[in-house]
Amino acid sequence: MPDQLSDALWAVKETASEFLQKEIAPRTVQLREGASETKLAAEIRAASKAAGFFTKTQPEGFGGSPASVLELTVLRELWASANSPLTRHIFGPGPGLLHQAEGLLKTHYLDPQLAGDKRGAFGFTEPDNAARPTWAVLEGETLTITGQKSYVTGGERADFLSILVNVEDREGAKLGTAMVLVDREAEGVRQTASFVSMEGGGHAAFRFDAVQVPSWQMVGRLGEGMPRALANIGNVRLMIAAEAMGVSLWALEYLRDHLLAPHRSGAPLGDKEGVRLRYADLRIKVFAARSALYRAARWADAGQNSVNEVIAAKVFCTEVAGDVVDWAVQLVGGQALVVGHPLEALYRKVRSMRLVEGANDLLRLNLAKGNLELDKGVI
Repeated sequence: MPDQLSDALWAVKETASEFLQKEIAPRTVQLREGASETKLAAEIRAASKAAGFFTKTQPEGFGGSPASVLELTVLRELWASANSPLTRHIFGPGPGLLHQAEGLLKTHYLDPQLAGDKRGAFGFTEPDNAARPTWAVLEGETLTITGQKSYVTGGERADFLSILVNVEDREGAKLGTAMVLVDREAEGVRQTASFVSMEGGGHAAFRFDAVQVPSWQMVGRLGEGMPRALANIGNVRLMIAAEAMGVSLWALEYLRDHLLAPHRSGAPLGDKEGVRLRYADLRIKVFAARSALYRAARWADAGQNSVNEVIAAKVFCTEVAGDVVDWAVQLVGGQALVVGHPLEALYRKVRSMRLVEGANDLLRLNLAKGNLELDKGVI
């Protein structure tokens, strides 16, 4: 549970809290006053490296000091509880799909990504009207890729795209799925749209018109594409759950201050019984959701099959966060609907959490299948 941490983890959390106060809080004020985020981000990365946080998401073989799943959960929840866009610059880029990359994949993509010299983006979803999923024809040592990806997370600023493709031979025989790295500037790659979603911008859609790439740009072996894509998504789901709880903690504290402050009625809004009932419900839900989050993190650290537990945490935590922010908006009132109000921004952010890395109802179906057909999952 959140309060049952080792002394070492408590020490890390205390140091991280001090980092937020010293490095993030004052720069967040500067950002609101018009300072350049690029400049502030560089300062935060330097401070994070000095404090030892930057490398916690990076492999030891690359100079990193990788943290446990539980430690990352503690820190991600804490970063999100600061409600600052600058906290995304604290951790260094992780390997993602490339965590086992060797040879040319390592030198051309993984090393530059970890150094911050290249950015990757993840493309999984085709448009609803696509004639067929993105595919590649394998001839000799060359893959020829054709298709579309409608939602490439972070694609607008990426140097290369990691995309899921169905591979076949020149006669059309199915060979299996593969995750393939495609350089954004490769011939035949065309960005067809860029867009801002509810949680932010930088995403894009791409078309691939007979894009030829060498087969060494395939991550892992042929046939491993879907499992690798789902494994990467699973790691991100727990991150989203932690961020949802951080957002919930911030919103609860904001709401508490509002309920205790003088109200136009003459008495604090928190004196009203109906308000107290709603506020109590929110605290109960967050208490339960944080317990689920930390239990899932410990389960993952134990080396157990944690797919269903991570699904449960992602679904429950994001829906609780939605309830917390929704009721915070309701109790704060019309001012919370104004663009620029912190709750207005959070309302959009937490709504997107229920869709990213797997829509919650789809995840419910996956969890049920995992238990009913595969006998997986714990209660």
